[in-house]
Amino acid sequence: MSLKPLLILLSSMNLLHSAYTLEPSSRTRSQIDHLPKGVVADMHRIPQNPAFYANQIKPLSKHKQRKLDHKFNTKYFKPWHLKQLDIPQEDLGWEVRFVTQKPIYYASGQIISPSTYNQWIDNANYTQLDTKGYKAITIKRTEVKALPTTQHFYRNPRRTGEGFPFDYNQNSALHINIPLYISHFSRDRRWAFVRASYAFGWVKSSDLALVNQHFISQFQNSHYAITIKDNLGLYHNKTQRSLIKLGALFPLSRDNKHYLFASRDHKGRAHLEQLSTPIPHLIAPKPLPFTPHNVAMVAKEFYGEPYGWGGGYECRDCSATTRDFLGVFGIFLRRNSSKQVKDGYNTSIKGLTKQRKKAKIIQEASPFRSLLYVPGHIVLYLGQFHGEPVIMHTYWGIRKKDYTKLVTARTIITSTEPGKEREDIREKSKLINTLKTIVSF
Repeated sequence: MSLKPLLILLSSMNLLHSAYTLEPSSRTRSQIDHLPKGVVADMHRIPQNPAFYANQIKPLSKHKQRKLDHKFNTKYFKPWHLKQLDIPQEDLGWEVRFVTQKPIYYASGQIISPSTYNQWIDNANYTQLDTKGYKAITIKRTEVKALPTTQHFYRNPRRTGEGFPFDYNQNSALHINIPLYISHFSRDRRWAFVRASYAFGWVKSSDLALVNQHFISQFQNSHYAITIKDNLGLYHNKTQRSLIKLGALFPLSRDNKHYLFASRDHKGRAHLEQLSTPIPHLIAPKPLPFTPHNVAMVAKEFYGEPYGWGGGYECRDCSATTRDFLGVFGIFLRRNSSKQVKDGYNTSIKGLTKQRKKAKIIQEASPFRSLLYVPGHIVLYLGQFHGEPVIMHTYWGIRKKDYTKLVTARTIITSTEPGKEREDIREKSKLINTLKTIVSF
């Protein structure tokens, strides 16, 4: 063989082996998998397959879905179009107040000393707030911390409802390909204080890359796909580069056969890469049509996932579940339930009797695209079963009369009265008695 054909062959082999692919994977098993998993009667008497309820969905016109999706994209890319940090003043500094006003603890129960948390605050370098204004992008799934440290901190672990997994330094988690606005860096430069589309806080500098206008114009191309299966892997040469959760956005390449994502060079700058999916039905053009088949397929991906406060341990909490589910269909939600209740159209159900509240939910809520909200918790309405509203939610647990909780700690399907068969459940704390708002889209 002559030299030229040999070089071409070697080059093609190199391209083949260096290809990036999106393939099924799994999250890392951790202590989150050993949480108690309490069971209530609903989990046996109510159908647990979302497909059972899917035919109850109400029509969502293509026009309305496109309009919702356009709104999604505008909010998703907003950090790249900011001139200055736009986080409300009342939201800034909550983490400093949290660690300084009351004792915080390690998981072991030992109090964290002021000298320790003051080092974190000093490293946060808040005198430099909004002095950079850089634009960036996540290059992998990454966590958003309240303060620039990997240290977990809790309220008193000896008290019910505190301690693991409620790490208050775990603010949120970001998918790969999330546009960012960088306010400033920590003193040690290992962290960047960022504003993303649905959350803000500290992200490891190594998990992001700086973008320029050329990169933005290539990436923000108005043709997007979104992952519709959970716990995928981004692979390069058979090595996993990142876990990819359901709900991650990828621009389509010009050939409509590949997907774009950001990588980072040795100077911290972003570059576009392409990936392919050798296995079908892992990713789909966004928004995914709102059909019975699709809502059932996507909802099933969340079922049974352990409760991950703030997206910790590669899992989700209640608001991350609702955000990622609706995002597939082009509906944008922010980080936590108190913000999500403001992202849609509200119908009050506060103060109604149980039966009137249930009737109004069935009458007013739209299966698979309405949420039910109580301060601190938010759920996806699936439809009805034997005249009872049915919900899917990532639920920590049910308050008992002694103020402890029956810990369920995963995503489950229940009525609005989970645990009603038990005599030890506190009546006033039942979801049906605390739910305040229907949030519709």
